[in-house]
Amino acid sequence: MIRIFALPVAVFALAMVVSGADQSAENKSEEPDSFDVEPPILKQDVSDEPLPNGDAARLEKQLHRAKQNAAGAERLWKIGVLARVEVEQRMLKVVRCESDLANARVARAKEDLAEKEAQLATGEITRDELESIKTVLAQLTEAAQAATAKRERAELEFAEANLRRQQKLLKLGVGQKADVTRAEEKLAELKRDKN
Repeated sequence: MIRIFALPVAVFALAMVVSGADQSAENKSEEPDSFDVEPPILKQDVSDEPLPNGDAARLEKQLHRAKQNAAGAERLWKIGVLARVEVEQRMLKVVRCESDLANARVARAKEDLAEKEAQLATGEITRDELESIKTVLAQLTEAAQAATAKRERAELEFAEANLRRQQKLLKLGVGQKADVTRAEEKLAELKRDKN
């Protein structure tokens, strides 16, 4: 008799345990710490301010990371994971990092030249060594100027593409006039700075 009564009680208890587990899973998904939904993508640092001159090693690491991020961006755009604007921003970040690194190297070379000039005055180095440092500085300066020109061109091309994109969105009825105006102002500012 006890066996007949124990079997339904055991089944009922098992059902209650399973039901309680389902309810606790549902309660956990309502908690703020739950990651059922992927968090939104945060805006990346796209500041235009140059980084400190003496930190070439950090700039090299940033350049390396930017190149890695940009490497697969085109493929990700083609399969629909990234927007075209994100691909363009990644490429622009690489160009900006290259320009910052070139300028940091020039600043470091200028510091080295000042030190070597002081050493020449005390007789620690020869004039030939100083001339070789001046030659390196000239090469680095030329490379920095080329990188800066490349950066200006890339920023101008990005601003033009953004303006076309915003105009197209406005024409389709998806964009806003304020976005077009902002893109026009950014393009005008870049053209004004270039001249």
